[in-house]
Amino acid sequence: MEFAPAARPSPTRAAADPSPSSSSPAPHSLAAAPTNGSLVTAMRHACRLNRLGRPADQRKALVRSLVTEVLRHGRITTTKTKAKAIRKHVDKMIGLAKDGSLHARRQAAAFLYDPDIVASLFAEAPARYAERPGGYCRVVTEPRRRRGDAAELAAIELV
Repeated sequence: MEFAPAARPSPTRAAADPSPSSSSPAPHSLAAAPTNGSLVTAMRHACRLNRLGRPADQRKALVRSLVTEVLRHGRITTTKTKAKAIRKHVDKMIGLAKDGSLHARRQAAAFLYDPDIVASLFAEAPARYAERPGGYCRVVTEPRRRRGDAAELAAIELV
């Protein structure tokens, strides 16, 4: 007894057949992307990281140094974009200081560049911010722009 190979549907018949089959992809999936060479990209939903015009390693070093300086001086002036980008990191460091555990101290020491800042932060922050549930710094827009490139300036300060 001989078996005949199964007949394959022609591409024109499969395109004209409106009945759904389990092997063909849904019309909205990426597998049904056009084959004319165009690029299909996904939308950037929830990708809110501001890259600050730098590669990842430089951006992380910049954020760490700015957070260290805010905690050292209490107020620094930088661009508005950088101030908004480091705000959450400053709040995180103060939240770690309010926690006060050894693990939180080690996390802060791994992030901040100055060990003296870590010691003073863990000594002063719990008493200073005991009443506040969050929002330990504010970004205040400066009325002037930076000379040279007219970038918006802002001061980030501890509350």
